[in-house]
Amino acid sequence: MEGIYNLKELQEIIENEKGVLLYFSSDTCSVCKVLKPKVADLLQEHFPLMKVLYVNTELSPLISGQFRVFTIPTILISFEGREQARISRNISLHQLEESLSRPYSLVFEQ
Repeated sequence: MEGIYNLKELQEIIENEKGVLLYFSSDTCSVCKVLKPKVADLLQEHFPLMKVLYVNTELSPLISGQFRVFTIPTILISFEGREQARISRNISLHQLEESLSRPYSLVFEQ
């Protein structure tokens, strides 16, 4: 997962990419550390065209505030510049896959 620390750059990526997944966490969150590679593997295997970005909430509080992320881990999913799903705290990989499947197929498999 690529880290991002600049709000303006992030907003441009969301506007220009067809699909973006933002993974919000911090270095002090043990659940986040365990979940992050599992999310990365799921996306690489089933949703390879998604742009995946990591936001460290401790290093980028402006981005976290702008996206109204107050708990970690939080995953935001955007397609064509619009937020489609937000999953926080208790994240199921199955739920994440279901949240991505339909919009991903509509956007990338046209």
